[in-house]
Amino acid sequence: MSRAASFERLSSEGPFDLAIIGGGATGLGVALDAALRGYKVVLLESHDFAKGTSSRATKLVHGGVRYLAQGNVSLVREALHERAVLLRNAPHLAQPIPFVMPSYRWWETAFYGLGLKLYDLLAGSSALGTTEFLSRAEVLARVPQAKQAGLRGGVQYWDGQFDDARLAIALARTAEQQGALLLNYCPVTALRHEAGRVVGVQCRDGETGQNYEVRASCVVNATGVWVDAIRAMDAQGVDQVAEPMVTPSQGVHLVVDRSFFNAEHALLVPSTADGRVLFAVPWLGKVILGTTDTPRQDLPREPEPFEAEVDFILREAGRYLEKAPTRADVQSVWVGLRPLVKPQGERGENTKGLSREHTVLSSPSGMVTVTGGKWTTYRAMAEDVLAQCVHTGALEARATRSGTADCRLVGAQTVLSAAAPVSMTQPPGAHLYGSEQATLRALPGAGVWLCEGLSEAMVRFAARYEFARTVEDVLARRSRLLFLDARQAVSVAPAVAQVLAEETGVDPQLDSFKALAQHYSLPEAPNRCG
Repeated sequence: MSRAASFERLSSEGPFDLAIIGGGATGLGVALDAALRGYKVVLLESHDFAKGTSSRATKLVHGGVRYLAQGNVSLVREALHERAVLLRNAPHLAQPIPFVMPSYRWWETAFYGLGLKLYDLLAGSSALGTTEFLSRAEVLARVPQAKQAGLRGGVQYWDGQFDDARLAIALARTAEQQGALLLNYCPVTALRHEAGRVVGVQCRDGETGQNYEVRASCVVNATGVWVDAIRAMDAQGVDQVAEPMVTPSQGVHLVVDRSFFNAEHALLVPSTADGRVLFAVPWLGKVILGTTDTPRQDLPREPEPFEAEVDFILREAGRYLEKAPTRADVQSVWVGLRPLVKPQGERGENTKGLSREHTVLSSPSGMVTVTGGKWTTYRAMAEDVLAQCVHTGALEARATRSGTADCRLVGAQTVLSAAAPVSMTQPPGAHLYGSEQATLRALPGAGVWLCEGLSEAMVRFAARYEFARTVEDVLARRSRLLFLDARQAVSVAPAVAQVLAEETGVDPQLDSFKALAQHYSLPEAPNRCG
């Protein structure tokens, strides 16, 4: 559906059963679940879908090994179940990946191995593979770049890996196919209240400036780390005050060349020098190093890493990899903000002590807010949101069971070829389009490559089918080039802008993208583009 047709529908089809504010993983999950149950749904996103936290994950679909160490068995069991559902419903965008946990102290193999055996047991029939105890030679056979000095052995276990932003777009497109109306670049500017109840929202088309009134039986605030701003807007409308419920934490990820870690396995260090977790994860032809867990007070749309975080990742990577990466080797850096839920009545600063589980609550006006959680459990979070909407009386029950567990997302192949399995460790390409590869190949420019992994046809596909409006939309989220190599993304941006302008007829925001890309490069990094 064209953007013009979507806004025509917005102005003519109300009232809606459900108006969702926020187009990240949770909001999109709610939209799909609600549409499958037969509700009339509209979702409004102020920027692009998955612009915030939902495109900045560590790219892992996991049960949460560290949560198991904390004794949070229920969270791990739920996440392991949801991991299996996600991998089944989007096999072109999410696959299993083996992790190697090297041991440099005599007790680590047995200690971590037994814990990971429990991880397997909790997964049950959803397990992706069997945990194995590894000798020193077996560790080096799987991860040849692991530091050899002091290596005693290790453990291999299995988790999942995915392309978070493209999965978000697949969710949006699947929800649209089921009848939901989704609009990006359409910020909510006000909430509408009658007799103390929220009855809808006012929004604005970010491209034309036109305002729209949207009435809805239930309003859901799914804006992630920014939920408190919407809660404050809601409270003001009924002359109340909403106490902030989120403490943001940021995670930093550095991307380097595969020469530093040329393996099909990922590396996990469960406890670094200061007790944090370190990953080295092959992804789309590069390697992601991370992550950190650092509290911050502000909520920028484009958060930047603290110098201490960059130093920490590079220093710890050098302790566990034979070839130590430096600042000059970082091809892209990105930062994700995590919405950690404060204990009620507390304002603690230590994000390790805050809840990683999601929270769903209703305000006195009837608005339902959801925050916390993680990508892996987005579907379960959506179920809980709709249960709350029904519980408050804002929605009538349409179905007792969600249909999302069996809903394969747009592009999911009916059968995956065992002879040619898809892997998120491969460089980007047509395989990420799954069953829509024929549609992609039929577009103009299918054989015109702007750079490795990005064709002119892919840009046209993004504009025609994937809601893309700007160069950033294409290079940050439909393609992941900005997250893989910021300088190369800048070099191809003019060509992307030209194709987008042809497809959409609007300004593709080339200059804005060039300014944005500077935030994805570390100072002193060499220019790698010819």
